[in-house]
Amino acid sequence: MTGEPTRPAAAAHAAAWSDPGAFTAPGPFTAPGSFTAPPPAAARAARRRDRRVYLRSHPVLFALLCATRRRPVVRLGRTVLVHGTEAYREALTRVPLDRTAPGTTGGAAARLTGGGLLFDQEGAEHRAARRALAAELSSGALDRIRPLWQAVLAERVPELAVGSLELVTLAQELAGVTAAALTGSPACPHTLARACADAAAAAARDHLPGPRPPGRRRAAATAATTATTAADLAALLPNPLDAMLTVAAVTTTVAALPRAAAWCADAGLWPGVDPATAPGLAAELLRLTAPSPLLPRVAAADATLAGRPVRAGDRLVLVARHAARAHRRSPAPGPAATQAVFGAGPHACPGAGLARALLTDVLLALAPYRPVVARARVDRRSALPGYAELTLRRGAPAARPSRPHSSGPLSSRPHLSRPPSSRPEESRCG
Repeated sequence: MTGEPTRPAAAAHAAAWSDPGAFTAPGPFTAPGSFTAPPPAAARAARRRDRRVYLRSHPVLFALLCATRRRPVVRLGRTVLVHGTEAYREALTRVPLDRTAPGTTGGAAARLTGGGLLFDQEGAEHRAARRALAAELSSGALDRIRPLWQAVLAERVPELAVGSLELVTLAQELAGVTAAALTGSPACPHTLARACADAAAAAARDHLPGPRPPGRRRAAATAATTATTAADLAALLPNPLDAMLTVAAVTTTVAALPRAAAWCADAGLWPGVDPATAPGLAAELLRLTAPSPLLPRVAAADATLAGRPVRAGDRLVLVARHAARAHRRSPAPGPAATQAVFGAGPHACPGAGLARALLTDVLLALAPYRPVVARARVDRRSALPGYAELTLRRGAPAARPSRPHSSGPLSSRPHLSRPPSSRPEESRCG
């Protein structure tokens, strides 16, 4: 590993997740640092591979979101799709939400753990739980947990020097080690990660919008699977709050790390990764890949979003990927878009800074090997879009440039001689 980020960067990490209610991303996370912009063909290849993750894991849902994304808010019956950055923020900060309704994050969490969690709480109870969780994820937690995942990276990443590295397995181990440290669980990290993945996949059948398989037998089988995975998870993590925290951390980490590494490899970004640029690059990669691309919610009262009425009981599909402008090739319009993948206001993810710190260290560990993707297989059953397998092998050595010749974001493109298309800022499908 090339080393951990500088102390100012570490301090910024701590500040980022010590205030989980803040919507504006602080310091180095508002924009990536100076690094060499990828050639247009490489940037397109990175986006194309990442798009295939959506197309192969959730094709119907992805097609629906692509077809409706040009308007900030779209109503389809009693379902309201929210794409715009400002409308997304308003939905999370101004619209009263039913936190226990079926098909929502809180409803799915209650089914898995019996309720009484951060996702399904209201009012003072919710605020108290958030304060307690923020205290757990204090700056001291990063100092305590970071050496654990750095030890895993130091042991596993050198495999690239003589062969290949299976990154999904590594991501599961990193997620399991982190979750075990946060909760104090003695469980094997791999066992913990698998139990969380199974529980999240079972809950996602009710959690995500889309067609449901017909028939009572199928419904009964789905309910039985959910009950079994919930029991397995409870055996490892009896505390429901620990179970909720671990499922959220593990599923997001296992989805995010391989996709970010694949983007770096395809776009040829490794030569520009160093302790100064890695924190900003990690934030931008999380924006572009949007590990949790949508948030299912239900309105608890009448409201208005982007001038369109929302009625109590309407199902809200908050598309974090589009609120973050991840589907456009142009740079992020501001810190609100960068933060959007982690929610907003009282509904912001308190572990955002921890996720950024982990990805920062992963990028720094992989960069010296300039890895390329040797094999990729999309996970068709996971709760979040991600890979079932992503194998990296060491790439050709590349000399680090003496001076970065571009400070633009990794998704930006240099001037081309041919005329731009009619929609230059937006990718073809996502």
